Amino acid sequence: MAPQTLEARALKQGSPVIDGDTATFVWRGRKPVLVHGDFQDWSGQPLPLERVSPSLWTRTLTLPRDAYVEYSLSDARGRKVEDPLNRQLTDNGFGGFNHSFSMPEHTPTPLARQLRGKAARGRITRHQVQTWELAVGDTREVVLYEPPVAGPHPLVVVLDGTDYLRRASLVTVVDNLIREKRIRPVALAMVANGGPARTVEYACSEATLGFLLNKVLPLAREKLPLIDERRKPGVHGVLGASLGGLMALYTGMRAPHVFGRVLSQSGAFALRNYDFVLSTHDFVVFELARAPQRRRLSVWLDCGSFERLTEGNRLILPVLEQAGHRVHYREYSGGHNYPAWRDDVWRGLEWLYPYR
Repeated sequence: MAPQTLEARALKQGSPVIDGDTATFVWRGRKPVLVHGDFQDWSGQPLPLERVSPSLWTRTLTLPRDAYVEYSLSDARGRKVEDPLNRQLTDNGFGGFNHSFSMPEHTPTPLARQLRGKAARGRITRHQVQTWELAVGDTREVVLYEPPVAGPHPLVVVLDGTDYLRRASLVTVVDNLIREKRIRPVALAMVANGGPARTVEYACSEATLGFLLNKVLPLAREKLPLIDERRKPGVHGVLGASLGGLMALYTGMRAPHVFGRVLSQSGAFALRNYDFVLSTHDFVVFELARAPQRRRLSVWLDCGSFERLTEGNRLILPVLEQAGHRVHYREYSGGHNYPAWRDDVWRGLEWLYPYR
């Protein structure tokens, strides 16, 4: 395509310019920029755009036609620069934003759209829970969701819960799933993470498990009409992403009589190919999965095909299956971000809590 035509399309339609399974980034300036993003799991060296005419630079990537992609541009010194041809911005979780785009066959889930009119919505309440040294800080925020249907209900504990609430529209997704009778009504306990202590709290922590069992669960029992897990063991669930997905599986393994249903998104089960201290180790969930099980779990795993975390998910899948757990694993065309988890979480909820 002629550079002038490419630039004209970028000015009209935005960058990157999408054609079938290709995405072409376009930049006008005296010096080139580099692009970094989901398509390389944000690892390795950013890719330089190449000069195609005076002051015009491009880079073409081949991507799955159903992919959602986040990226950033930087200058030669590594300083982030804004892409003036792409106004689609997504919170990156670190106080800034990434640019984003969708390939032709990707559509965000309509379940994340707010209910309109008189459609029934669940009730949200916010609480501060005393940690009693089981979590960082004196108190921790827990947001409870009660569905707009008479109980009792199963409870789903959500790790990184306030992020799922804000960045993944989880309550709206659940409201819509219940309204459309695609899942049985569930209650939610969305637990905030420990900020800088998140890795410590979610890396298979017995303290975090104790906090969920001894502080969060009693709060939910007090405030929400819940099914008694002592009469129906394993009825409750736990949801998390990344290290939260690891902690979700660990929670189910350690307390299957309470949390018999696990929804792990991009679970960080093995970090063999990451360049830091944990890089040569698998987490203890592998050993727990290999041990004789007192109770069978239902485990939904999903992960973006751009992520290095697919390795750990593929490794733990047969271990769980051989131990007799009910497991489903799905890969989708995307990376490590909340819009991707938002667009896939409904599948796991439908599988774990089908409407009856």
